[in-house]
Amino acid sequence: MTLKECKKEEKTDREFQKKFKFEGSINVLTQMMVDPAATEKRGGGKNLPLKRGEILDVIQFTNQEQILCRNSQRRYGYVPRAVMLPL
Repeated sequence: MTLKECKKEEKTDREFQKKFKFEGSINVLTQMMVDPAATEKRGGGKNLPLKRGEILDVIQFTNQEQILCRNSQRRYGYVPRAVMLPL
């Protein structure tokens, strides 16, 4: 990873912590897959866009309905628990 890419990831992580009021270090708890039968969603606001079969990093189990996740493009957002499958 180059220095430029490393700085960009650090900036993305700082913006995530500010937007979601997340304190502490960002640790991946587990990985989960978006249900291939689920409808794709565009996201928006604090919701993460969903693609069928996509593997997401779980950052935090926030409540009974949503999980805070990160996708392969290092974008963060909430995902409904109903569309997530364990690996």
